[in-house]
Amino acid sequence: MRTPPLRTYLLLSNITPTTRSHSSAKPRRPSSKLGPTVSLDHRSKAISLYRRILRDCRRIPDAGSREETRRFVRDDFERNRGVTDLVKRSGKEWKGISLEYDVLS
Repeated sequence: MRTPPLRTYLLLSNITPTTRSHSSAKPRRPSSKLGPTVSLDHRSKAISLYRRILRDCRRIPDAGSREETRRFVRDDFERNRGVTDLVKRSGKEWKGISLEYDVLS
């Protein structure tokens, strides 16, 4: 039995192409309910930096200064939550601060 031409047209018009018309277009990430997100690589670098700073804070002998530094670091990370180039810059800053502390102690 042969399919009527109109029915064939309707069936074919429902098919969506699987290839993009612009091959150089950047693939879109699905939108998040929480808003814009960062890549997993960026997230892991930020968490790694945060942990390294907290580990280095353990070397501060005065308990009050240690807690103040930990609070400052946490607040600074929260304040700069949406910044994407902060990881590289903060890592360099912390190295400088850490080296200064080593020289002073």
